[in-house]
Order: sequence, then C-alpha cells, then structure tokens
Amino acid sequence: MSGGQSGGEGPTQGERRQAERIPLEMWVEETTDNERYFRRAGNLSRGGLRLEHTIPLPQGTVVNLTFTLPGDSIPVEVSGEIVSSPGPSDLVMGVKFLGVSEAARAQIDSYLARVGSASK
Repeated sequence: MSGGQSGGEGPTQGERRQAERIPLEMWVEETTDNERYFRRAGNLSRGGLRLEHTIPLPQGTVVNLTFTLPGDSIPVEVSGEIVSSPGPSDLVMGVKFLGVSEAARAQIDSYLARVGSASK
C-alpha cells in the first residue's frame, strides 16, 4: 500500500484557491459605505470571483456584492474582500467572499455544479 499523503497531495500552505474557477460573464452590483458600481465578473468559484474591466480598489477593501447567476432569478447577496488588485493598468481585481448565507452558498454551489458538469 502506498501512502497518498506523502506524495504531496492535498492543499499546501501556499495554495490560496480551494475551488475551481468557472468562466462567466455577468453584471455585479458592488457597494461600499458610500459608493455603488456595476462591474463585470469574469469568473466565479465557491470562494470568490474576479471582476474585470474595472479600476481596482485597494486590497483589503470590503464590498457588498449583489448578482444574479445566469439561469437564476433570485439575486445572490454576499460580502467580499478585495484580495488582489495587480494595478490600474490590469483593470481586474479578485474578491474573496466573506459573509455567505446558507441560501447564497446553495445558489452558488448549484450554479457551479450545473456549469461544471456541462463543460465535461
């Protein structure tokens, strides 16, 4: 018997993403304490999403996001933290979900399962 754990399998300390990112295009309403923006998402995972074609906010900024997943009719509302914003010339930023309700998690998981199985 060989030990699967000694072969380097499983998460490592340097690994940040824990779920596959699925490409998609959808509008996301982003609000902070006193501002509201409409941004385009480029991909989605269980733990966050990437916003594209946008001037990035500073890392650590907490935002509230509202979006309706393709094929759904009920909006998803989550909080998120800006975790990557390479620079203004890149016009993208990564958002890590923070406050995710059970209902929002179920919607995201259901969508990812639908599109994940369709792409295989």
